[in-house]
Amino acid sequence: MLPKNKIEEDIAIQVNGISKAYRIGLEEVKHDTLGSALVSFFKKPLRNLKRLKGLSKFNGFESSDIYWANKDITFNVKKGEVLGIIGKNGAGKSTLLKILSKITDPTEGQILIKGKVASLLEVGTGFNPELTGRENVYLNGTILGMTKKEIDSKFNEIVEFSGIPKFIDTPVKRYSSGMKVRLAFAVAAFLEPDILIIDEVLAVGDAEFQKKCLGKMKEISGNNGRTVLFVSHDLAAVGALCDRVVLLNKGSISDVGLPPDMIKKYLSSNNYVNEADYSDYKGSGDWLLTGINLLANDKRDENVIWQTGNSVIINLKYITKVFGKSPYVILLIKDSFGNTPFFCFSKVAFNGEISLKDIGEINIEIPKLPLLPGSYSIDVTFKYGRDTSYAKESIIDFEVHKGDFFGTGRLDDGLVNSVLVEQKWSFND
Repeated sequence: MLPKNKIEEDIAIQVNGISKAYRIGLEEVKHDTLGSALVSFFKKPLRNLKRLKGLSKFNGFESSDIYWANKDITFNVKKGEVLGIIGKNGAGKSTLLKILSKITDPTEGQILIKGKVASLLEVGTGFNPELTGRENVYLNGTILGMTKKEIDSKFNEIVEFSGIPKFIDTPVKRYSSGMKVRLAFAVAAFLEPDILIIDEVLAVGDAEFQKKCLGKMKEISGNNGRTVLFVSHDLAAVGALCDRVVLLNKGSISDVGLPPDMIKKYLSSNNYVNEADYSDYKGSGDWLLTGINLLANDKRDENVIWQTGNSVIINLKYITKVFGKSPYVILLIKDSFGNTPFFCFSKVAFNGEISLKDIGEINIEIPKLPLLPGSYSIDVTFKYGRDTSYAKESIIDFEVHKGDFFGTGRLDDGLVNSVLVEQKWSFND
């Protein structure tokens, strides 16, 4: 058995019991009486002193102001392996990559890494915005331990791959996010680090460039034997590129295995069946929502992921105690900023003439989902004229993943607060 600080010959990364805790702010306690407020006032200096002393350490690790972003993570990555890391938003993927990239230290555990590491975690990571693209290429190469001669030999390939030769002598602060990603990936790939760590940052690039990046990652892992850690919500890319996949859930490893198995498990755990408390609503309660499912690909299959451009169905289950008059049904689809890209309203679609039984289901089909990739939620309302029978906000949360809406393989991920519409272009001389 190897000593704790040794790593086997065929292993590039060894992660032993990694955990990461953060201290978070807590809401101030409110007092109902003058007496309790005065007691709290006089105790506050002592409480503040204890907090100050505790800033440099985590006492007990179970305090209410401690949040565990990662908890007891252990795995190995072999040399030349492409390891995918998937999980829902907030699962701890980005925190884990920051620890592996030595950007932040773990609270507990040990990491052993063999070789030089290049990371793409955020747009423009590692670039000095005041320097030109050319100067940043040489700066990053020097950080990776390369000589000027070695960087010179790779420079033309880097510029050609990035596709921004006209701007290579422009300060990086004037680059768009897409230009920064193009150059950052080219630098990381061609300056030959032993380990390449890539977060969701590639989603900023266009479809053509993403395809180039995936091809390059296959090449550097397969032909050159370098190691790649790849985090992405693009499950098709994860399945095509990775040798193994780590599935994270709430900061811990849920499972590790082959891509098809882990993707299937991820989808089944993210099956869009809402288990919220439907009793927490506003309104008279004459009509009640009892369930909501999000279905896809013209199938009643709750394990299919929602993608831009897919045919999708919102399935509502209801019950009523006032059979004989049917309500209007309103669904507001909201993005993560609280905006409403679009809504579904039965009064508009059916002129209000719908007839519902006392218990049943309503299916709203959207033939071509117009939402850009991102996080969304749905508000549901049953209404008679101005009277509300049932209303509940954010009754279900869901993710939309990248799809081919226009049939061109291209989708601009830089857009926000928008919906996609089918369109026809023509040009006249």
